[in-house]
Amino acid sequence: MSAILSLDGVHTHIGQYHILHGISLDVPEGGVHVLLGRNGAGKTTTLRTIMGLWRAGEGAIAFRGRDVTALATPDIARLGIAYVPENMGIFGGLTVEENMRLATRTGAFDDIRLQRIFALFPAMETFWSRQAFALSGGQKQMLAISRAIIERRELILIDEPTKGLAPAIIRNMIAAFQEIARETTILLVEQNFLFARSLGETVAVIDDGRIIHRGGMAELAADEALQTRLLSLSLAAHQ
Repeated sequence: MSAILSLDGVHTHIGQYHILHGISLDVPEGGVHVLLGRNGAGKTTTLRTIMGLWRAGEGAIAFRGRDVTALATPDIARLGIAYVPENMGIFGGLTVEENMRLATRTGAFDDIRLQRIFALFPAMETFWSRQAFALSGGQKQMLAISRAIIERRELILIDEPTKGLAPAIIRNMIAAFQEIARETTILLVEQNFLFARSLGETVAVIDDGRIIHRGGMAELAADEALQTRLLSLSLAAHQ
């Protein structure tokens, strides 16, 4: 599979702290690809560096072969990359409709895409006129993801989408992500290993700002010793 996104020797400093230590990673085009690691390993920093929210001090980031390392975040987004941060990034004082409209380039909706979102996340239609602060945690996450796909994207970076969500909502999220991945590559940071295993085609494990493992998700899911060595736990414990 060809890579839609490549990181080559990326270092990121935040103030005096050296967070990423030479990250090299190829994200294949199509499907869901997972970045795993312990808390504080550098997963969120990797996503934020890709989006230009934090700057790579060394190394290069390429999207479809184009160097985007020095581009501003809005320019990176215009290339077709969306980012759903861990804090969701929605506007609590605006309605669902207004949040969605802000995520479009023109302020106008493509009715076909909008109906597709309503099919994936019926709550978005039900609460179309409700202010976002009044939504449940799961509904806010649905809104954040809906904003990311209201226009066609080439790549979506998603940080911890299941954090704090009930199991029934997580099961619905799995089905929604499988549908989204039919047209859009997803790079997923996730701590829920059952969710990650259900979706991921490839996996990279980051520790202390370095990639320590790359491979197929099926390989990692089948090897409890490898899980324990890389992550200090077993996926079987999360079934």
